Amino acid sequence: MDLSTLQHVLAAVGGSRVVCVGDVMIDRFVYGDVTRVSPEAPIPVLARTREMVMLGGAGNVARNVAALGGEVSLIGLVGGDPEGHEALRLVGDDTGVEGFLIRDPSRPTTLKTRFVSGGQQLLRVDLEESRPAEGEVDERLVRTVRDVARGAGVILISDYGKGVVTDAVIAAAREAGIPVIVDSKARSFLRYGAVDIIKPNAAELAYATGMPAQTSDEVAAAIEYALSLCEAKAILVTRASKGISLGVRGEPVRHFATAPREVFDASGAGDTTIAALGLGLAAGAAIEDTIAFAMLASGVAVTKAGTAVVTPEEMMEASISAHLAPAEAKIVTPQRMADEVARWRAKGLRVGFTNGCFDILHRGHVAYLNQARNWCDRLIVGLNSDRSVRALKGEGRPVNDLEGRAMVLAGLACVDLVAPFDEDTPIDLITTARPDVLIKGADYSEDQVVGAVEVRSWGGEVRLAEIIDGYSTTAAIARMTAKDGQ
Repeated sequence: MDLSTLQHVLAAVGGSRVVCVGDVMIDRFVYGDVTRVSPEAPIPVLARTREMVMLGGAGNVARNVAALGGEVSLIGLVGGDPEGHEALRLVGDDTGVEGFLIRDPSRPTTLKTRFVSGGQQLLRVDLEESRPAEGEVDERLVRTVRDVARGAGVILISDYGKGVVTDAVIAAAREAGIPVIVDSKARSFLRYGAVDIIKPNAAELAYATGMPAQTSDEVAAAIEYALSLCEAKAILVTRASKGISLGVRGEPVRHFATAPREVFDASGAGDTTIAALGLGLAAGAAIEDTIAFAMLASGVAVTKAGTAVVTPEEMMEASISAHLAPAEAKIVTPQRMADEVARWRAKGLRVGFTNGCFDILHRGHVAYLNQARNWCDRLIVGLNSDRSVRALKGEGRPVNDLEGRAMVLAGLACVDLVAPFDEDTPIDLITTARPDVLIKGADYSEDQVVGAVEVRSWGGEVRLAEIIDGYSTTAAIARMTAKDGQ
């Protein structure tokens, strides 16, 4: 999605009102390290280090709508248990989410607990009860949908099969007279009636139709068959790295490719997709722009830990990065550096930091940076600004400007990020990144390394890299000056 179109869509969706109806869940992520196998059974022992708790299911859809700038009302059920109280608290904590959570003491609040180590899920434990809401509870849901839908631009239904999305609730949503999009896990799409869009993923489409859904041709055939079995106006299929396929009744199936992204955690990516789709439709954006908007949003979501939300700023950054050369995309602001470090840490990666002027890149620099990269999984290079170089080296330096120096460094495979800084020292970058290892050349002693005390204070280490004799920027400039004088 090009930047100008994205800016237009973001401006249009701001303030659009969306109603989210469906199964509200608590997503709990327990992170830790696995270094041994239990002596009691052949299973890994997870040494817990931290925990994240957030709204999942329909709650995560609502969180994403709010994060993208929409106004959102969330309708669902919680139990009378501690998890239900947690869900109510989380809704209150999510600025922009208006909660209409109905208590049903006869059922537990759905809780999904995931145990994660090294960026991989080891186990998921679910606490849930899957049965339709009945009687007074169902009637309260219907009344709430009718009341809250007034003035909204779209209704998003998240049907995880836990009981909120009853026939009466679906009918109330359709009767509101606004577009209805359903994210369905059901075996049959027929129960939704003439909604505007049903949004399964490829596996869910295959489950609902009994047909393969791997290739584009298979997905197209399965969409056409699914449309023959239900009354929906369109079926939109999310296909992960293969993009999105859209089948509108009476029209050929269209396929939309997406830019490849590094996938860290796919939890909740479908929630992000339907949130962006709903906002695009509510704002009146063209379907092509709405789909591109949704693909960009979900592409950002999968790079983050847990059932994460996506912000307009992150989407702008992703759009810009997608149109940059790979080297350009490595040149970052301090905030972007902090965001990348957080993602690396969530994967259990070891972060290294070094810094310098790197005015005229030579063999000694390359050897130094390669050695630094061998001591970590990801290497950040703090790069002095032109003003900072002049303060250190005097007038006439740098020979190459900041942009040129940054691009050359970013072109090296051993460098993962380049973070320019204008201060006399990189201490602010170091305390922001909190690297596991701080690297400087062996021409320094450890007590001379800026940031050494701070890095050791949080358990990191300081390492001194070998310097190759005979290679330095000063010597290179002297040789060039001598040749010019001949």
